[in-house]
This record gives sequence, C-alpha cells and structure tokens, in this order.
Amino acid sequence: MKKSTRITGIVSLSATASAAVLVLGLTVPATATPSKAAEPLKWTRCEGKGLDPRQQCATVKVPMDYADPHGRQIDIAVSRLSSENPAARRGALLLIPGGPGGTSIDQPSEKAGLLPKEVRDAYDLIGFAPRGMAPSSSVTCDLEPADLAATKLRPWPTPDGSVDENMTAARRMSEACARNADDLIRHISTRNEARDLDRVRAALGEHRISAWGMSYGTYVGAVYGELFPHRTDRFVLDSNGDPDPARVGRAWLAGFERGVEDTFPRFAAYASAPGTPHRVAETPAEVRRVFLELAARLDREPLPWPGANPPVLDGNELRQAMLSSLYDPDDYPVLAQLIDAARAGELPPAPAVPPEDLMQNGTAVALGTICNDVAFPREAAVYQKDVTVSRANFPLTAGMPRNAMACAAWPFAPQEPPVRITGRGRSSFLLVQNERDVATPLSGARKLREALGRRAVMVTVNSTGHDVYLANGNACGDAAVSRFLATGERPDGDLYCR
Repeated sequence: MKKSTRITGIVSLSATASAAVLVLGLTVPATATPSKAAEPLKWTRCEGKGLDPRQQCATVKVPMDYADPHGRQIDIAVSRLSSENPAARRGALLLIPGGPGGTSIDQPSEKAGLLPKEVRDAYDLIGFAPRGMAPSSSVTCDLEPADLAATKLRPWPTPDGSVDENMTAARRMSEACARNADDLIRHISTRNEARDLDRVRAALGEHRISAWGMSYGTYVGAVYGELFPHRTDRFVLDSNGDPDPARVGRAWLAGFERGVEDTFPRFAAYASAPGTPHRVAETPAEVRRVFLELAARLDREPLPWPGANPPVLDGNELRQAMLSSLYDPDDYPVLAQLIDAARAGELPPAPAVPPEDLMQNGTAVALGTICNDVAFPREAAVYQKDVTVSRANFPLTAGMPRNAMACAAWPFAPQEPPVRITGRGRSSFLLVQNERDVATPLSGARKLREALGRRAVMVTVNSTGHDVYLANGNACGDAAVSRFLATGERPDGDLYCR
C-alpha cells in the first residue's frame, strides 16, 4: 500500500504487492497470548547508510507459533530513535509499515526529520521488520525472476479477459513457496504481527503503546487494538483499507477499482493542462480515451523495452505503470512521458528495479500474510465471472482487482480465522484519509471507520495520493494528527479538511 513498499507489487498488496466467514469476538487467551515478562533489550548502533547516528537497533525473541509458545523462537528486529526531550517523553510510537512486505526499520531516522518537535519530544520512535522480513528471521519463495514482475504479482488478465494464465501462475508461485520457503511462512499473518508487536511493547517496558500505521499498517494497528485493547494509547491509522473479515486481502485488491476511478481524473486534468510537459490531450476526457486506446493497441502490438521485467511494454505493463503513478501526484509526469513515448514508439529507459533478494523477501512475506489471513476461492470460474463484470464496469483496471493471485492455489490453510474489527475497546484511534487514494480508497476507509464505531474519529482530507500525514495530505489534516499525538486531543467528531 505504501509507495515505498511497492517493490512487492501486490496490493499495497497497498497493498503492493498484489497482494482476502468467520467472526472473532473480544480478546481471549486463544486469540491474544499475553506477553511474558521481557528481558531488557540490548541496544547497538544500527547498520545501514544515511541513518541518524542516534538510531539504535535490537532484537526481540518471539514464538514462531503462538500455539506452541515454548517451541522455535524467531527474531524481530527493532530500531529506536529516543525522544529528543526526556523530560517531555510520553512513551513509544510504533511506526507500522505498509505492504504487506514492507519494513519500518529505517523509518525512525526518516520520519524524525518530518515530525514536529512536540511529537519528537513526546516519543521514542520505534521501527521494526515484521516477521519474515530481513533483518528479522526471513523467508523467501525463490520465485522465478519473471514472477517478480508487478504484472504477475498483481493479477492482470490476458487481453481477452481470460484468467487461465493467472491460475497457472498462482499454482507455480504457490508450489515454489511450498518447496523453497522456511516453515516460518506458514506462521506469517496479520494476527501474528500484532502479537509480535505486543512482545515488542513488553520488551520496551511500556504499559501502553502508541502507533502510526500506514496503509496495510492501518489494518495491523486495528487488529492490535482488537486483540490488545488495554495496551493501546494513541493510534493514528493513515490511509485505511476495508477490514471485511470475509475477504481481507481480496477486499484490498478490489479497492483498486474505485481507487483508480477516484484518482485518474486528477492525472487526466494534469495531462491535459496547457504547458504540461508531454501533454497527452487537450481535455481530461480525451486523456482517458487516449490511455484506453493505447493500452488496447499495446495489447495487440507490444513494444520492446530492454531492461524491463518483462522486456516489453504491453497493455498490462502500461496499466500497471498507471496504477503505480497514481500513488503520488509527483509521479504524474512519469506516466505522461511514458504515454507520449509509447504513442511515438520510442520508449524511455526502463525504470530501475530493487535488488532481487529484496524483491524475493518482500514478495514471500506479502504472499504469506495475505494468503494466510483468509482462504481464497480456488475455482477459476469464480474469478472469471468477477473479472468479466469488473472489466465492463471499470475498464481502466481491466479486471485485475477481482482476479486470481497466488492465494488461489496457496498450499497452506489459514491456521486461524481473520480478526473482526469491532467498536469494543478504548476510544484511542484517529483515522486520517485522503479523499482520493488509488490503493486505499475513501470507500474502504469508511468501512474501517464504521467498524471501529465510537473508538475512532476520522479526518478526511481534500487531497490526492496514498499516505496522508506529512506526505500527500494538507496542513489541516497534518495539524489534527500532530495535535492528537502530542496532546491526545482529537476533533469532537469526524472532520473534513478542505
């Protein structure tokens, strides 16, 4: 979901990554194992470039399988940037990353330069690498390099709308995970990430903990608040997805239909404005027509694109480039340039891709999380029916949001039911949401707001892009979040920031 985690390619998965009907009640021992007393953490200087020299790192041991708490233990890597004013320190602020398949291990250094002083003074900033993500105990499915392409991880159907190739890819990728991944992949889930975070809280010596969850991290934060309501302090959920317990990751993927329709008009306005470099057309309506016609042409006649994965620009690669560019208005010029170049038949250099080991690791965690959270349908006919309807109603996304990803053939059954988010617990949540968000559209955020009920207040921002606070939002929304983190004060009711 978070732009920086799009290397997994799933719904951002946020999902990136492309990244699913059981009801769960209040916290009971079977769902939220109490954290044991933790040994003091051994903090050392973090490895990595460009980090604040004050940032420190440590490791927390957690059970791989919470049903067997004395069995195999795994490592959760944690980072900390301490409060800049110990006299004003309130506690610890968890930075919960997007994805699934993202990490916040470097974010204390990255966010410190953005956060206002009163927030930096109030909290130690805490990053972590979720279970499965290096430098925590890590997993990989060792997928074929071609299966790391964004258009494979997000399940774009073939030009005629068939899902047969997607089902074949789902079986191939799932078999690779069953064959190559460590047994840890069976225990990667949102519920277990929330449990891990409570172990981190205990290791930090905090009775309660605050959090800033971004994109997929908003679901992690909501699940944590459901399993450990007495441990939540001030929780900011930024760019929120539909928490439907019957679908989970499938709902996030489906959200791209609405998200693209909400945000594409802003790109179209940019790409048709006089003076815009690589101006696509003279009107927004014409930009949409040009894009759809170009994608259809590339379906029939792909252009060679050396260095890309795959090494061609076809219709789905253009659609995926559109999807990626809509995360942030700053990326609109990239999409306009690509459309202009493709129409002329002369493509710019292929964009750089992250190192393969990072792609493999992030993809394995993304697939493990989404596919273990809830069972997906396994029949091609289910996806074919949904894709056909989606293509007719949402031509820009061409059926992808309803299609079969690897979870359609996942070799492991979910070990626990998904968490149902409810309004029971402390009133400690502030949701902040852009009105136009390609990955987590406002329609899905409203469903999370409804599920949390009296526990939450939502600030809706008249802005475009994925991620709101200190990113693509506005001054009104940023002020509301900063005030809540620093003082605990929330708006009296849901707020609209013009």
